[in-house]
Amino acid sequence: MKYGSLILEKKEYVYLKRILNISGYAGDHETQKSLMKLSEELKTAIIVDAKEMPQDIIRFNSKVTVVFDNHLEKTVQVVIPMDKDMNKNKISILTPMGSALMGYSKDDTIEWEFPKGKQHIKIVEVTQEETFSGMDTVI
Repeated sequence: MKYGSLILEKKEYVYLKRILNISGYAGDHETQKSLMKLSEELKTAIIVDAKEMPQDIIRFNSKVTVVFDNHLEKTVQVVIPMDKDMNKNKISILTPMGSALMGYSKDDTIEWEFPKGKQHIKIVEVTQEETFSGMDTVI
């Protein structure tokens, strides 16, 4: 892990903790496990102000290109649950892939349990889109 721990922006951290609590780890077993693992990782996360956020950290609305064990490459955008749209490759933070990526950085390799089994995913590109501006009204 490039920075030694997950890195999250303060408002996004608060929002993420809130939606994890509200979600109650609902969904299928694999999703529950992913969200519980993310919850555990948040306990040791580094929380920073927006101006201190490194540009290569995956946060809400980041576009992320990953490569799987089988060399499949995929680009997704990690979004809040209400903005998910699989047709546009916008995945919710409450999915196994979304929860696996949050707070990691470019060049990190993650080992995560997905519905089809354990995978290693290499993060090869992170691009920042507009941050989630509605977060202030949600928090």
